[in-house]
Amino acid sequence: MRTPGIFIFGMVLAPCGWILELTSTVAPAWRTVNNIPGEPSDLVLQQGLWDICKTFTSSRDILCNQQDTQYFSAQIIQIARGLMLSSLILNLIAIGVASAGVRCWTDTPNWTIAGVGGVLIFISGVLTIIPVAWYTHIMTSIFSASTDVRVGYCLVLGFIGGIMEVLGGLVMSIGLCHSCGGRKRDERPRTFAVKPARNPSPPRRAPTVSSVSSVSSVPYYSKQSEMDFTRAKRQQEDRPANSTAYKARPYDTDL
Repeated sequence: MRTPGIFIFGMVLAPCGWILELTSTVAPAWRTVNNIPGEPSDLVLQQGLWDICKTFTSSRDILCNQQDTQYFSAQIIQIARGLMLSSLILNLIAIGVASAGVRCWTDTPNWTIAGVGGVLIFISGVLTIIPVAWYTHIMTSIFSASTDVRVGYCLVLGFIGGIMEVLGGLVMSIGLCHSCGGRKRDERPRTFAVKPARNPSPPRRAPTVSSVSSVSSVPYYSKQSEMDFTRAKRQQEDRPANSTAYKARPYDTDL
């Protein structure tokens, strides 16, 4: 039996979403700060959850491990760190559970375990979207040395990875509906061969009664009727020829 399409869809999107989520977590580019007063005009400050880097557009030089106590002490940074790490760990666990349920090496999958794995993948995607959306909403209100604050590529990757995990987990969770009583269209019921008996008795046939309309119009003659007809014909042939002649009555001669 081939692997159901909903499981293939979920098992492809979940690892892809995890890779994008990992990149979004560790890369220092949740937002970029441009046109900082007192700094060169080509300086761009890239800020992430764990690190801050200075980049120069003219020379492409990158200087990381920059310190900014006010930025890292913001509440959203602490919450985003915890949620992103929780999402990464939960997604790995979910992929392992879903793999045990899909069981591509067997004939039939375990719909319940695969559905539970899909629910975990869905929760992992939600845990990713929450900090990314929250950070995007209050991005300009976080302490910054300039008012020219722009969205970094990590937020875009976080959104895409979270949506992929949500879609993949939602589709795989349909397996729970199947295990609760639904039946997949592509799955055929198992048939068991019945061993025939050694001396099977012939089935009894029910007596059939012919209808009136089915009776033939040709008269039916039994054997006894045929014998009676033959006997009567033979007696008629043996009778003398004058037996049938006209016998004159006594009073006819007087005339």
